[in-house]
Amino acid sequence: MSGPHDLAFDPWDPAFLADPYPAYAELRARGRVVRYEPSDQWLVPHHADVSALLRDRRLGRTYGHRFSHEEFGRQAPPPEHEPFHTLNDHGMLDLEPPDHTRIRRLVSKAFTPRTVERLKPYVENLANELVAGLVRDGGGDLLADVAEPLPVAVIAEMLGIPEADRGQLRPWSAAICGMYELNPSERTAAAAVRASLEFSEYLRGLIAHRREHPGEDLVSGLIAAHDEGDRLTEQEMISTAVLLLNAGHEATVNATVNGWWALFRNPGQLAALRADHSLVPTAVEELMRYDTPLQLFERWVLDDIEIDGTTIPRGAEIAMLFGSANHDPAVFADPGRLDLTRRDNPHISFSAGIHYCIGAPLARIELAASMTALLRQAPTLALAAEPARKPNFVIRGLEGLRVEVR
Repeated sequence: MSGPHDLAFDPWDPAFLADPYPAYAELRARGRVVRYEPSDQWLVPHHADVSALLRDRRLGRTYGHRFSHEEFGRQAPPPEHEPFHTLNDHGMLDLEPPDHTRIRRLVSKAFTPRTVERLKPYVENLANELVAGLVRDGGGDLLADVAEPLPVAVIAEMLGIPEADRGQLRPWSAAICGMYELNPSERTAAAAVRASLEFSEYLRGLIAHRREHPGEDLVSGLIAAHDEGDRLTEQEMISTAVLLLNAGHEATVNATVNGWWALFRNPGQLAALRADHSLVPTAVEELMRYDTPLQLFERWVLDDIEIDGTTIPRGAEIAMLFGSANHDPAVFADPGRLDLTRRDNPHISFSAGIHYCIGAPLARIELAASMTALLRQAPTLALAAEPARKPNFVIRGLEGLRVEVR
């Protein structure tokens, strides 16, 4: 294993952030697992390994169900970060069976395919309204005007958050998601803690109100959901609502702007899409593969595992590189080429195994709705200015995407 000093992989380098895919190719050539000291992780860059490890029960999103911090050779988080961890650690994304199984089963009762399908007309109407506004103005920021308000409104509508309160959701979410980057700063942690406290307090009030006045919304559904005497605790409800909001829009916002930025850089593919709107479903999948909104997913090693002759000990952390896996030539023919007709596309942008994204069907509806509305109403949509990329690695997105309707 070579040291990090001779790796092109550098998640803090703006040149790497602009285009990490050549560095991934180099990582894949190095082998199936590479030790990366700056983040104290083992990087896994190949699709087959990422796919298998996502389903491997020797890895976990948490270790608290089996070990104390001391037993696992890890330090407890600083006490001042506790509000963030209380919120984060009770969400199903950061739990393992049996808690994960119980909570996901209860949430699934409220988050059914029928619930999602019932939202489709709302999603499509809202997408059309937002795009009509953009067209009326002759253009604007695709991120602020369409990509962001659509999924935020949809998940807020699902959760039953009143319109007047929705402005706070995105700033809270952005502050909390800062903690998912590699080696977050103390300033990032302080902002995440503040947002965790405020968001939790807000949801506690909303849950109390819904207990008295239940509605058709997801929060009312979470309160009512029970299974063989099992119910969600209040903290589990709060953590679930925050997870659904954060996961339910961060990835969709970034998939939208990353996708359109990729289309503007591939005018032949954009022209083909404009000529044939029936390509939208495969285009959505290909754009999520081509520039993956979630680049990395971390798991703890609960029992020693071996990858290609290298033993990775209990207590280590594995970083599965979704962006690299989605560009693995062993699985995707000519992975660096954007091909909106790509049929064989087993990308792992929605993860896999027990943590497969529960909101994937909703994300697909949102992405297809905004893309279709833009193709129909703004057939001359063009890039107005080169976008700036956010200085984040794990959650990959743009600061904005200025467009014009000619």
